[in-house]
Amino acid sequence: MNVVWTEIPVIELERAMDFYSYVFKCKLKVDFAGPPAMSFLPYNDQAEGSSATLIQMEEYYKPSNSHGAMVYFNCDDIDTAEKRILSAGGKVLISKRQISPEHGFMAVFLDTEGNRLALHSKT
Repeated sequence: MNVVWTEIPVIELERAMDFYSYVFKCKLKVDFAGPPAMSFLPYNDQAEGSSATLIQMEEYYKPSNSHGAMVYFNCDDIDTAEKRILSAGGKVLISKRQISPEHGFMAVFLDTEGNRLALHSKT
């Protein structure tokens, strides 16, 4: 079974777009003005397609920093991403560490909205 879609709750869509644009070096735009207000994150560094969205809809979506499922983003360079997270106003909760030789590396961070998310890389 594969994850097919992820919705990341945000309080301020524009602030969240600035954060993710900076950390992942991608261009984001408001895709739906809402409600819910949404911005799609690009899939696999491609201009078309998405597997996740930033979503602002107070009644149903609230950022969480300690509960629930955790989403892992594929990341070629966790060290650089951690620096960008801090520069963009996020917080690194668990710095880059090896999961195992066969499973690569991970790091956990809080975005500017208070969501706990993770990065994964093979190196």
